[in-house]
Amino acid sequence: MGKSNGRQSIFITGAASGMGREAARLFAGKGWFVGGYDVNEAGLSALQAELGADNCLVRRLDVTDRDDYRAALAEFGEATGGKLDLLYNNAGIGRGGPFAEQPFEDVIAVVQVNLMGVLIGIHEAIGLLKATPNSLCFTTSSSSATFGMANIAVYSATKHAVKGLSEALSVEFKAYGVRVADVLPGLIDTPILPPEAIANAPKEGMFRAIPPVEVAKAVWEAYHADKLHWYVPPELVELDRAATLSPETVRDQMAQGGLFNAASE
Repeated sequence: MGKSNGRQSIFITGAASGMGREAARLFAGKGWFVGGYDVNEAGLSALQAELGADNCLVRRLDVTDRDDYRAALAEFGEATGGKLDLLYNNAGIGRGGPFAEQPFEDVIAVVQVNLMGVLIGIHEAIGLLKATPNSLCFTTSSSSATFGMANIAVYSATKHAVKGLSEALSVEFKAYGVRVADVLPGLIDTPILPPEAIANAPKEGMFRAIPPVEVAKAVWEAYHADKLHWYVPPELVELDRAATLSPETVRDQMAQGGLFNAASE
């Protein structure tokens, strides 16, 4: 039965801080066995100390390294008896600035972590997901996947890709009995954002600052539902609809600074 002792299990990337850490805490509190993965080893050690070594498996993982990812999943599968109830692809980096001035090394880094890391994770984990009834493949997209956002163009592109991938796989994976969904967070108070972004965020509206635990709650709710896209806060769905119905209007509002002035996560 393994270390998980028959408990339901979740594999979380980017678990050392922010949304991933809050998800680890929430699921552990619900009695789940947690796999926590990140490049931040100090953060993982703190997470293990909080959750208790019997309730989790933590390990350094570079999501862009396919061999490393495969090894991490093998260790996790050994601990869970070959089961994986919820894969949470959450690891991501944010490097922004005007695209024309952005170092190309930053462009590649964002694509590698935010998109390739997700592709690798899902491709390597599908065997465990298929072996687990009612499993869920869940990924962090972004409100910047509703409409591409200036000064985080590459980040937006990767999150659009994640959203589209989730939609396509939600159809494909039905044949395996595996569910697929994603979350589109707005401005979340996590280390990926500079402090001034949070300080300057509006006090109300869809781009108000949201604590990361609200995203963790969406992950929990997603496991117990059949909804494809989860918006945090929920009113972000209106931006998605507006961008679909009239992208030129949204473009012009953004260019004039009238829609919002804070970058989103």
